[in-house]
Amino acid sequence: MVKHWRVDREEKYEIVEKWFLKDLEMIDGKEADTDNPYFDMHFHEVYNMEAYSCASKYTFARTLSKLNAMYLKKDFKIVNFDDTYLNDDSFWLSNNRDCLVLMKVCLYASNLLCCSLYRLS
Repeated sequence: MVKHWRVDREEKYEIVEKWFLKDLEMIDGKEADTDNPYFDMHFHEVYNMEAYSCASKYTFARTLSKLNAMYLKKDFKIVNFDDTYLNDDSFWLSNNRDCLVLMKVCLYASNLLCCSLYRLS
């Protein structure tokens, strides 16, 4: 864990605590259905963490998963994360069509709004 602060124009970093990936037992995203940056890392004890954003929380979990797959091949759990956003490949495959459908719905809704505002005289 790194502590970050700014002194005038200079940024300072200090290593506060270190953990080993081999000791990580589980990452708990707390709530997969909501957009929150909080998660727990389970080692011999549980550490409550807050990421900068929900996107950075998912990026962190993906990075740990890839590091584990490359080097340790250890079976640790990643729970309460949306699998669609946790796997890079599935994210792009599933959401491209969703985005297209959403764009069509928005287009139809804006057309309906424009037609409802137009008065026939």
